[in-house]
Order: sequence, then C-alpha cells, then structure tokens
Amino acid sequence: MIPATTSQTVGPYFSIGLSLLFRSDLAVPGVQGARFTLEGRVLDANRQPIPDALIEIWQADSVGKYPQEQDAFRGFGRVATDSDGAFRFTSIKPGPLPGPHGTTQAPHLEVSVFMRGLLIHLTTRMYFPDEPANASDPILSLVPAARRETIIARKTESGVLHWDVLMQGDDETVFFDI
Repeated sequence: MIPATTSQTVGPYFSIGLSLLFRSDLAVPGVQGARFTLEGRVLDANRQPIPDALIEIWQADSVGKYPQEQDAFRGFGRVATDSDGAFRFTSIKPGPLPGPHGTTQAPHLEVSVFMRGLLIHLTTRMYFPDEPANASDPILSLVPAARRETIIARKTESGVLHWDVLMQGDDETVFFDI
C-alpha cells in the first residue's frame, strides 16, 4: 500500500511553474507615466513574515486605460515574497478610471494574494497616499473610514511607497469579495 501524502493548496512550489512568469518591473522603457516603487511585506496575525506568498498586481496605464495586447505597458506584475515576507514592484502611477454609475475611481492597483492555506486567492486594492481622488472613490468609500488606511500605501522619506498586507488580526488588510 502506498502511504498518503500531505496535500498543499497552492504550493510551496511557486518557483517550479511560475518563476518564468514573475515580473516586478512594469515601468519598461518607453512607457509614459510617473514612476513609483512599491515595497511591502505579507504578514500573519502575529506580524510574522509569510515567506512563500505570491502577490499579483493589475493596473491601468497613466491615462486610466487597461492595457490591450498591442500596448507597450502590460499592467500586470507578479512576485513571490522572500524569506522576510517582502515584495517589491516598480511601475507607473495609473490614471483615474471610470467607475460604477458614471463615477470615477481613484488611481489604484488591483492586488491578489496567493499563499499556503488559501483555497481561493484574496483580492484587495492598494491606493496612493495624498491622492485627492481617494475622497470620492466609490469603492474606497464602501470601506469603513477606520479601516481605509489598511489599503492606502504610505510614502517613505526616500519616496518609495510602503504597503504591508496583514492577513489576519488587528488592522487586517481589507479584502474584497468579488
């Protein structure tokens, strides 16, 4: 009789099938827009790093248009967290996007989190700090004011955006049902 093996929901073998698809630099030469770097960590409820998560981002270009096949800007990035739970992307700031019922959405990144123990990935957004359009964003306004800071990055002294994804506990990142 062959002994049963343990099951894994999504890993830990990201590098075997996905490493060729990793893309951390979306701001390739020739793409127009204000460049930014986003750094952060994926943390558990005890604020311990999750070293084997996968972060994907989707975003519009600098004029608020999602990329088409012929566009130089692809709008998609994917990275694995390192041993400290850290991730990093370089991209361009997206423009405002059309929202529901004729509204306008503030510039943001769509973020998916994949990790061990999750049968279905989690979805959230990352908004830009000091963005005037955040005040009227129809999706951000659905989030209780006290929780909005969990999905708004902060700018460091060096100009890098910092945003941690806290999977559980106090100040857990807001995740959306889609």
